[in-house]
Amino acid sequence: MASVTYDKATRVYPGADKPSVDALDLDIADGEFLVLVGPSGCGKSTSLRMLAGLEDVNSGAIRIGDRDVTHLPPKDRDIAMVFQNYALYPHMTVAENMGFALKIAGVNKAEIRAKVEEAGKILDLTALLDRKPKALSGGQRQRVAMGRAIVREPQVFLMDEPLSNLDAKLRVSTRTQIAGLQRRLGITTVYVTHDQTEALTMGDRVAVLKDGLLQQVDTPRNMYDKPANLFVAGFIGSPAMNLIEVPLVDGGVKFGGSVVNISREDLSGAGTDKTVTVGIRPEHFEIVPGGGIEGVAVTVNVVEELGSDGFVYGTTKIGGEDKDLVVRVHGRQIPARGETIHVVPIANETHVFSTSTGARLSN
Repeated sequence: MASVTYDKATRVYPGADKPSVDALDLDIADGEFLVLVGPSGCGKSTSLRMLAGLEDVNSGAIRIGDRDVTHLPPKDRDIAMVFQNYALYPHMTVAENMGFALKIAGVNKAEIRAKVEEAGKILDLTALLDRKPKALSGGQRQRVAMGRAIVREPQVFLMDEPLSNLDAKLRVSTRTQIAGLQRRLGITTVYVTHDQTEALTMGDRVAVLKDGLLQQVDTPRNMYDKPANLFVAGFIGSPAMNLIEVPLVDGGVKFGGSVVNISREDLSGAGTDKTVTVGIRPEHFEIVPGGGIEGVAVTVNVVEELGSDGFVYGTTKIGGEDKDLVVRVHGRQIPARGETIHVVPIANETHVFSTSTGARLSN
């Protein structure tokens, strides 16, 4: 097994005005499952392809373990890649697909068969080894693609949105299988997805990219609890965090009838700003009966009922302006459309960011 290091790795496509990946600095530990996540065009797939040797590195370096692989061809990097579209050979059986790379490498037939059967047991594919890909479901094909990677026993697994072609229910079960499998095998894995729920549930750590720049790399829990800036705050979490610009007052910031306390030291990061941006997740509001002086009145526009809970999409007035607000409510206490509810932010669950720079101010 091996660690992976991006050392100011940069990729600029010919004719482009700016880098697709800009001086990426990232250390991935031996055996770690790291997820690269971000919106379309953020550079996550390019970062993966640079590691695979499928994209040139214009400056900086990439290392696998102690080896500098920046300019090595893919076949010499000891990596295995799982693609979004499975990339299986239609004329070969499952077993032949899984063992093809070993056959090309000159491994004898008995050893290939033993490794294929072992991987088949791990992935519950034993009964399918003699079938062709056209006779398999999408989930089974994805497991075959995983098996092809496993039999090679690489130093690093690379996975480029491997679940995006599966239906919602199958995605949930397959991501659990992949995460569990990686932990059993202990192989360093770099996984790309645009789905932040997938990122938070699978990764040991998550790296968020935007416009080719690394925004934050941290554990899923820390990223949820302490997003480094406005972009990460708005990207991580479903539904997204409410982000509202509010005025500064003595002792903190004013949110409706509530004052969110911030230390003087943290407020110094706001510079000359007269406002800051407060972030509150939908699940971090309390509904207060009858409002009260601290409550913020929210007019219910749309309700999403999800059974155990629901989400209210409403409008409130803060600082004399209408603001959109999303609030999670109990599944047995769903308000009606047009109704007004009063909410207050839960203590110590608010996030404060600089309006001008987007940087986090609160501890």
